Amino acid sequence: MNESTMNLSWLDDAKQDIEQWSASMPNDADNQPIDWRWVSSLDLRNGIGAATRQHVDLLAMLRSSSPQLSAPQLHALLKDDLAIRDRLEPTIAQCNSTFMMDYDRLIASYRLPRALAYANRRLCDEIAVLRQIGVAMGLWTVTEERRERVTVPVLLPGSALASGGVALDDIQDRTADIVNGRAARRAAEKSQKRASDYAMSRANLSGVTSPGGSTLFDYGSETKSAEAAQLRRMAEYRKSDWRDAYLPGRDVDNVMGIDIETTGTDPARVYIIDVGFEYMNMISPRPAAAPTGYQYEQSYYETGDAYGQSRLSFGVPAANATLGNPLILDLTGIDVRDRASGFRLFDEWPEAQIGLLQRLEQQPYVAHNARFEHSFFMLNVAGYAESYRAGRITIIDTLPMSRQWDPGAVPTNEHPYGDNTLDAYAKRQGALDSAHNERHLGLEDSHIMLVAMKHHLAALKAQRKGPWGPAGRAGVGGKSCGRKR
Repeated sequence: MNESTMNLSWLDDAKQDIEQWSASMPNDADNQPIDWRWVSSLDLRNGIGAATRQHVDLLAMLRSSSPQLSAPQLHALLKDDLAIRDRLEPTIAQCNSTFMMDYDRLIASYRLPRALAYANRRLCDEIAVLRQIGVAMGLWTVTEERRERVTVPVLLPGSALASGGVALDDIQDRTADIVNGRAARRAAEKSQKRASDYAMSRANLSGVTSPGGSTLFDYGSETKSAEAAQLRRMAEYRKSDWRDAYLPGRDVDNVMGIDIETTGTDPARVYIIDVGFEYMNMISPRPAAAPTGYQYEQSYYETGDAYGQSRLSFGVPAANATLGNPLILDLTGIDVRDRASGFRLFDEWPEAQIGLLQRLEQQPYVAHNARFEHSFFMLNVAGYAESYRAGRITIIDTLPMSRQWDPGAVPTNEHPYGDNTLDAYAKRQGALDSAHNERHLGLEDSHIMLVAMKHHLAALKAQRKGPWGPAGRAGVGGKSCGRKR
């Protein structure tokens, strides 16, 4: 589908919101001042990459046996694109917290961050194509390296590098430096706050003692036995944390399970290519009028109490398809090289976004590691961020259900933080037999997740644990956002 058949005017309209955003968000996620005039100058509809602005047909060059670019030209284009991305992404990263903490509702819409993410995805495709052209020219090779929290492409000298006169240092990917630096600053701030709270508590409790010696402030005392060490480890593992906000209440009934497959993990860089969702009642009977006999891709998936199943497939731009994605192909079986034609892009399909949003608003939606789906919906689904902020969306996550309420999820040497993958959780709850593995397709994963959740809730109710335990909650439960008063 080409641009002439799509209404992309919203990308231009989104710039009308810059005044609202600039008043509430002067700095980006790295605490650097945002140049909103520069943001306003970006051509979000037609592309923000240097090659796109110069009308350079990179795909034609990539497919050519001899790309019509000199090494300095290629170097300049890639350097420019990386600089644009390093400048734009911290702005996108800051938008979520600014929007959610806008208690006075000075910012009416989230369409500007969605528009910036739309343009950034195409920019990332251009960067990837430029890198591949450099490989074809023999200037460099590309290897993937894990650097703390992220995996980044690293350019290594190729056979023609010396003759090309290209310095690689200024066209290396800086994502790891940015992300890890941001995380280090957050950790330092947290540590500083903890130290401040500790000092304040000591001052307020000065002179207080206990017969055996107080351990109130003992964060690092050595355990005297392996048994004590394991108990302490388990106490740390089981303690309440932020994920408990996503736990269901004892009265949750009708839910929609959803799972998405994407071309990567960063919602501002990659595309949604597969969405699966279905409905299941946790308490009440399955609707009598619901169609029966749905056939999943795998015959060993039992329909059970599920109904209203749907599978949606989406495409990727031509540049993304041309490069392929071996990791996603191996994981899901989806070959993005086949998704450049005949498939509409999710972020260019308003009707698909509206339909999904309506479903998400009708009842709680369930996901495993729901932060993943939530982050993609924020930057891909028109109206989702606004609806979530208004309290019209409730999210339930089966990951903290596994972590807090499943005895099989205890830490081990192999899994120091507990085995809480969907595959492990589904097997422990009888939704997937030991001979088969999680399929990594949206609908199939949604199904085993809901079956596991229903089995788990039934067992917890019989045992008077979980939502029915002393710390359990009445009502639907799950995380929702409402206006702060």
